[in-house]
Amino acid sequence: MPAPGDVILVDFPGVQGYKPRPSVVVSSDLYHTTRPDVTVGLCTTQLRSATGPTDYVLQDWSAAGLHVPTAYRCFFASVPVAEVLAFIGRLTDRDWAEVQARLRLAIAVA
Repeated sequence: MPAPGDVILVDFPGVQGYKPRPSVVVSSDLYHTTRPDVTVGLCTTQLRSATGPTDYVLQDWSAAGLHVPTAYRCFFASVPVAEVLAFIGRLTDRDWAEVQARLRLAIAVA
């Protein structure tokens, strides 16, 4: 079962259909105990466009199993766990803390 902060490969829905993309698991372990899906945020290599307050350029992208510099974006999807294509790696504590900070900015929860 994917865990929060894991980097996984999923067929991510986008404007032009589905595309296999690395994504960061943002749903909680509690959520995973009762649901058959996982909620993820998008990863992109388009660093020049990742300039919004809810975007974050990963500092330790290589340690997370990614092959090129990558940014996290608060663009969400929920996919069935059975449709996870691959486990790529896990964000470092530093990058996961920064992604969580962007999640707090993006979602209206206290």
